Amino acid sequence: MKSNFRTVIEPFVIKSVEPIQMTNRNERKQILKENHYNLFKVPAKDVLIDLLTDSGTGAMSSAQWAGMMLGDESYAGSNSFQKFESTIQEIFGFKHVIPTHQGRAAERILFSVMCNNQSVVPNNTHFDTTRANIEFQGSEALDLVIDEGKDPNSLFPFKGNMDIQKLERAIQKHGKEYIPLCMITVTNNSGGGQPVSMENIRAVKTVLKQYDIPLYFDAARFAENAFFIKMREDGYAHKTVKEIVHEMMSYGDGCTMSAKKDGMANIGGFLCTNDDQLAQMEKDLLILTEGFPTYGGLAGRDLEAISVGLQEVLDENYLAYRIAETQYLGEHLTGIGYPIVQPPGGHAIYVDAKALLPHIPPLQYPGQALSAALYLEGGIRTVEIGSVMFGKVDESTGEEYPANMELVRLALPRRTHTQSHIDYVIEVMKELFNEKDKLTGYKIVKQPKYLRHFTAEFESI
Repeated sequence: MKSNFRTVIEPFVIKSVEPIQMTNRNERKQILKENHYNLFKVPAKDVLIDLLTDSGTGAMSSAQWAGMMLGDESYAGSNSFQKFESTIQEIFGFKHVIPTHQGRAAERILFSVMCNNQSVVPNNTHFDTTRANIEFQGSEALDLVIDEGKDPNSLFPFKGNMDIQKLERAIQKHGKEYIPLCMITVTNNSGGGQPVSMENIRAVKTVLKQYDIPLYFDAARFAENAFFIKMREDGYAHKTVKEIVHEMMSYGDGCTMSAKKDGMANIGGFLCTNDDQLAQMEKDLLILTEGFPTYGGLAGRDLEAISVGLQEVLDENYLAYRIAETQYLGEHLTGIGYPIVQPPGGHAIYVDAKALLPHIPPLQYPGQALSAALYLEGGIRTVEIGSVMFGKVDESTGEEYPANMELVRLALPRRTHTQSHIDYVIEVMKELFNEKDKLTGYKIVKQPKYLRHFTAEFESI
């Protein structure tokens, strides 16, 4: 229902609350030191406002909680799986639906079956787990986002688009036989939560069809992407989000999905394909590591919650509130003077730490410096998306190369925070902005081979 009022209110009321444990600056200083300045290591009880991720951190609805009571925990062929499967088939249109415990499990199975050590997988921009699962197979993860997507200041409405000319050149360079699939991430998480246009999706599909290369979606935020298409792309204003999703997915041959995002659930994911042979191979691998193909590592109650959540996320009143919440934060931070990835994306605000902290070199991790400072000053947990997460280390020489952008992501959990929480974040960041020139960089003193941002340890420089 549209309103004549400017204020976009939360289309829900709160029926259950969780207390926040308050901390002071001195306590947080010690907590940071004890956890080696890695926000992933900080206990949740010591976080005031947790904007680390929107993955599985949202609040479920009363309908989802009620649905969980219907969970059929049969090991094989449960009623809950039948509901899960039919819901996904009806929304996404793919033939085979394979449940997994979360999105990265779907990625691991997909790339284990389709890739080898000579494979190249193009994407607009791979997210961290997608890239890691591809590289774990010895394959190359290739990012082909348009140039506007690398410019934080560009106001281009679909900065998540894939560069069609770069895709053509990549296929010609590597050879179609070495490209088992192409992916499009909607919305483009690593690029600032920016959407992909329907026009671009069609163009990608047209190119791939010439070479008989299948197209897969990373569909974690499919509904947000569809809502952006409705708002920004000609010819879609009068279509429902569900109709737009149907068209988006009609160009694909399958998808991976973390149901912890637009599935509105706290756990779960799935892998879809239209290929009978691939589906059987994927189910065989699923049994080995996740579980039987009708539960895939999930309880029946989780399957029920996801089934309800996938329907609720298509509610355009919810999506309007979701986008407005993110835009509100973005506009206020811009007003303070923070350089952010423009325009604000669907699920998060991305602060350009390179522009904010030009005195900190990329390999002293300005994003990590800003994240640590936000926690120290206000107990706000965020995540660095820059050279900690995506920097490359030459294994033969040990030389490190920085990422293209140095960002800090403030991801907003779904249906979780009130406006006063967001106003508190804005207030803390306003105070920090006045002290930004005093921030110093960090160095890594311990790290794993893959996904180092999760467990790396830092020291202040």
